Amino acid sequence: MGELQVTDTQAPETHVHAPPISGNEPQGDLCIRTLAMPADTNANGDIFGGWLLSQMDLGGGVFAGKVARSRTVTVAIEAMNFRKAVYVGDLVSVHANLVRVGRTSITVHLEAWVLRRREQQSILVTDGNFTYVSIDEQGHPQPIQRDGATIST
Repeated sequence: MGELQVTDTQAPETHVHAPPISGNEPQGDLCIRTLAMPADTNANGDIFGGWLLSQMDLGGGVFAGKVARSRTVTVAIEAMNFRKAVYVGDLVSVHANLVRVGRTSITVHLEAWVLRRREQQSILVTDGNFTYVSIDEQGHPQPIQRDGATIST
């Protein structure tokens, strides 16, 4: 999308750019795949960014739950980059890569790719880092167990 310009009388102008696209094929574990439908559109007729964000969060939650082997909840979303529009009829795939495993939290880099009708190549449309916390049955944070041992970082 465009550049975000932050101006302030105290601070110089700042430009925020999305990081460069690292490849032209999805990387990581496929977590979710769905079809963008007319009910998911915004006032401009494109797919609503909030819908795409929710699909990414669902896919990331599936991935984080597999890693943590427990229930997880989303605690942070950072570095979201909306690179391209998503249209009705696009096949949306969310892929996850593990960034970090802490004592109770997991950070996952998620990428949303689309396959447009009549096209052969997937397109990266959105990516960002999502952090999840492992919780117990009462909803309290709990240490993540890996390979039979608690992670101690």
